[in-house]
Amino acid sequence: MKLYWAPQTRSSRAVWMLEEAGVDYEIELVDIRDPGRQDDADFRAASPMRKVPALKDDNVQMSESAAICLYVADRYGSGTLAPAIDDPQRGKFLYWLMYTPAVIEPTMSEKINKIQPNRGRNGWGDFNSMVATLSDGIGAGPWILGEHFTAADVMLGSSVHFLQLFGLLGDAPVLVEYVDRCRQRPAFQTAQKKDV
Repeated sequence: MKLYWAPQTRSSRAVWMLEEAGVDYEIELVDIRDPGRQDDADFRAASPMRKVPALKDDNVQMSESAAICLYVADRYGSGTLAPAIDDPQRGKFLYWLMYTPAVIEPTMSEKINKIQPNRGRNGWGDFNSMVATLSDGIGAGPWILGEHFTAADVMLGSSVHFLQLFGLLGDAPVLVEYVDRCRQRPAFQTAQKKDV
């Protein structure tokens, strides 16, 4: 398995996920900051937009961090990193797995770029409702599905980690405690050591 990667990007999520799953993989650096780079054919097939992370696993080629997390959880998680398809928790799991690209990242972009949110036009709401909804979702935790850590926590935990790094988290004690638990996971720590 090969992970196409660049430091300090969404690639860190994919590394964290692969570490949680305990699979063997190699990392290939893609210098996304070089507009004249020459990407190999496998990377272009896995990531038509030439973005990282991207994954090649035998005949499977794909990109987007949420998709990679779902794929790894379903294929290699042995039922531990994602509820089974017929498990009643599967719907909740999928909702929270997609919350990062569908809600957190658009509201972060609006906030960082000082764009006035338009809740009527944009399905992601606004930054404050995103934080409140996520805080309510985590609730007593410790993880988004309660006692069971899943790939959704990789996506959410990495997002809350970024929110805190960018100074955007503010006063959200449930999320601060949540990201502290995420950072204590050995797989998270291993992924962070590679993200330099």
